[in-house]
Amino acid sequence: MRAVIQRVRDCKVTVNDRQVGRINYGLLVYLGIERGDREEDLHYMVEKVTNIRIFNDENEKMNLSVRDVSGSILVISQFTLLGDARKGRRPSYSKAASPEDAKKMYYEFIEKLEQRGIEIATGSFGARMEVSYTNLGPVTILLDSKKSF
Repeated sequence: MRAVIQRVRDCKVTVNDRQVGRINYGLLVYLGIERGDREEDLHYMVEKVTNIRIFNDENEKMNLSVRDVSGSILVISQFTLLGDARKGRRPSYSKAASPEDAKKMYYEFIEKLEQRGIEIATGSFGARMEVSYTNLGPVTILLDSKKSF
């Protein structure tokens, strides 16, 4: 499982010119589900996203999590995070989970975040989405449950 997380001041996602999700201060999470991802991968990613300390404390040090700052999370499914562009000119997406498996795990990820009392917004799984946001910092972090980077 892979994620790109960004610290944002605001964020919204639209599908067919209709806003489907919006948050203010918090995290934008692009989530890619890999073929073979299991419960351990899901648990790892939920723990990392909810507890990673990338928000500034009173001394301007990145010492606080999204939970510490009462932030929200906007979760966007993005299978292209599993793209392998090392060969040729077109990325291969063979490591991405099937849409059925990915959808199930995507919604489990969202449910586990909600269970932690975090306000969650989402995009529309499998849809063509437009995401607009203001990245604070900018701060962008890459996560991989297999710890491949």
